[in-house]
Amino acid sequence: MTGPEDLSHRFEVESVERTLALVGERWTFVILREIFLGVRRFGQLVRNLNIPRPTLAARLRSLVDNGLLVRVPYAQDPERFEYRLTDSGRDLFPAVVTLMQWGDKHLPVPEGPPLVLRHQSCGQIVEARLLCSNCNQELNARNVTPEPGPGFGGAQD
Repeated sequence: MTGPEDLSHRFEVESVERTLALVGERWTFVILREIFLGVRRFGQLVRNLNIPRPTLAARLRSLVDNGLLVRVPYAQDPERFEYRLTDSGRDLFPAVVTLMQWGDKHLPVPEGPPLVLRHQSCGQIVEARLLCSNCNQELNARNVTPEPGPGFGGAQD
């Protein structure tokens, strides 16, 4: 079995670093959070986030250019646009939820979580978990072993 010490060349194509290069800027995840919550318009984003307009415009442009959002004309005013998630953008939902849950646990406010998620199918408040796609057991840092994958850049024996 291959251990972490054998992955010395992983940083040549490391997935976390490549992803953070795209979404790691401070405002990106809070913009995505707002869009996941149904906010679609520039003015609403400015008000909700208290973000400078030029910063928001640049972040939205980057998210569109990188395929996480699409600009769609308003139905009532085709000269103005709203922003909607692409499939690629929707795939970041688990990351946003994980960050939210981590903050609720490790940086709590006295009143409790400021936002909870209700599962539409069963009606219950839920906590997201990362599960193995084969056996449905919960995954954590103690029960997984990193191994070189097909795109690994290091020398493989």
